[in-house]
Amino acid sequence: MSATLYFMLHKKGDLDSGDQGIPLDAFLGVTRSLREFTWRDRLEPTQQHIATAISQRYNLPELLGRVLVSRGVDLEGVSLFLEPTLKSLMPDPSAMQDMDQGVERIADAIEKQQNIAIFGDYDVDGASSSSLLHRLFAAHGLDSKIYIPDRIFEGYGPNTAAIENLIADGAQVIITVDCGSTSHEPLGIAKSKGVDVVIIDHHQADITLPDVHSVINPNRQDDLSGLGHLAAAGVVFMVIVAVVRTLRKRGFYTGTRTAPDLLQWLDIVALATICDVVPLQGLNRAFVTKGLQVMKHRQNAGLRALCDIASLKSAPTPYHLGFVLGPRINAGGRIGKADLGAQLLCTHDEQQAEKIAATLDKLNAERKALENETLEDALSQAEFTLNQEPDMPVLITASEGWHKGLIGLVASRLTEKFRRPSVVISWTAENEGTGSARSIGGVDLGAVIRAAVTDGILVKGGGHTMAAGLTVQRDRFDDFKSFLTQKLAGDVSQAMDTACFDVDGALTPNSVSIDLMNLLDRAGPYGQGNPMPRFVFPAHQISFAKVIGENHVKCTLMAGDGSKIDAIAFRALGTPIGDALLGNKGQMFHIAGHLTRNTWGGRERVELIVDDVALA
Repeated sequence: MSATLYFMLHKKGDLDSGDQGIPLDAFLGVTRSLREFTWRDRLEPTQQHIATAISQRYNLPELLGRVLVSRGVDLEGVSLFLEPTLKSLMPDPSAMQDMDQGVERIADAIEKQQNIAIFGDYDVDGASSSSLLHRLFAAHGLDSKIYIPDRIFEGYGPNTAAIENLIADGAQVIITVDCGSTSHEPLGIAKSKGVDVVIIDHHQADITLPDVHSVINPNRQDDLSGLGHLAAAGVVFMVIVAVVRTLRKRGFYTGTRTAPDLLQWLDIVALATICDVVPLQGLNRAFVTKGLQVMKHRQNAGLRALCDIASLKSAPTPYHLGFVLGPRINAGGRIGKADLGAQLLCTHDEQQAEKIAATLDKLNAERKALENETLEDALSQAEFTLNQEPDMPVLITASEGWHKGLIGLVASRLTEKFRRPSVVISWTAENEGTGSARSIGGVDLGAVIRAAVTDGILVKGGGHTMAAGLTVQRDRFDDFKSFLTQKLAGDVSQAMDTACFDVDGALTPNSVSIDLMNLLDRAGPYGQGNPMPRFVFPAHQISFAKVIGENHVKCTLMAGDGSKIDAIAFRALGTPIGDALLGNKGQMFHIAGHLTRNTWGGRERVELIVDDVALA
């Protein structure tokens, strides 16, 4: 790179501040930022020699070596990390428990041309998983039926009425995707009626599984495949690979029968992997990398229409999947017709795709307005709770008027703002509450929710470490609050006390360029488990700042040499960061964030997305 790049490496002993009570390993001495974090170098001092060795062996800039090592890449794993391939990273699907027997049943259904029903979840992962299976069956001459439950009236996962209706409509095989691992009673009805059920899921499961034909779930407790980081769509793709392999072994593909090109569907797998916020490690990196390449060619009619309605002109990135396309697909399941997302991802009809995309875009706009109303109410409750009990480990808010499809989004916003687990509950007229919960790093919320179900406090519940759903009766609400507070207090306290804000180095505006972005892109795609590089601009002044949109703060940072970089702090108005940027022109700050490309008027430039601020 032509621009000068430098690092504040602050190895132990670099900061002459130990006698001032500042930890020697605090980046730039920041022990309490405006978001109440301690800053630290993501690269441990003991890893520096590995970063240097990577740079030398692979002829890479030291910056890239630091980024790779701090994300767990060792000297031998560099090539595979920079060039993730399915061939190298995908294990034999048979490594998963029940895979072979489930695949044999699906292959039988294809050969016998049986009626197949797909029961999916109403989020992006569920819609993607459903569409992948639908495409598989369509490629083999089968018109499978997709059923997505209504979020409001049916809730998450299989229910008795839906299963009975699918069987009455002639389903001979039912495949659940992104759900089903805890649905004992509804799926038991299918077995009693002689209908085989194959569960394809990735949610945490109890020891006792539903009594069905097969449960393919890398997060079931007896599965040793090591694939628990996959989204449901990733598991479904492996099932599809195994089904085609089985049919090929059986001699099914003869004459005019040809196996489908499975790689063309990786754009759908990538979409689900990003939107379900699973770790971008191992096989998931290959799914997303190859899926984005497929998406560039705009072969999927539904995704093409959605990109157009969202005015997405450039090739999609993980950001676009997670924050532009994903929310629109989710909008159908949240406040509209539950199966719109699956329909969009299944269709080959241009006009139908455009019509569905327009509907989803409209629903997404309505969703934003409703979400803001709900968030304001929930914020008031949360702030009142913290005023009364500042050390409350978990925020639990509830109301009769909240839309069930939005409570998960609101819970995420509460957790982001207050840095502690949050539960948002919507009450029905029958005194039953549907809740959505979000956690923080180091706190396994899913396990605690399942424990509450086991103890009879919740009607049902389950999920991941970081997110969960639940159903609670109003007369057990106080018991639930007490249970959650007691169970989470220790873990939350420890997590908050040790909360650190990791940074990858320090930059000046002169060092930022498109060449730098191209370099950083080599270690992408970034997301959960492979965090986007974060840099500090140390001792910079705010030379300009203003509010844009409803609550974003746009500003310009200026270094001592007069060089500048544009920056934006999203949803910062009324926060300590927003107040600092808007009200302290000329004050020196350390500004931390990640870099992003911004194309305007045909010109590409780089700007900073502000994540945190500290007084210099």
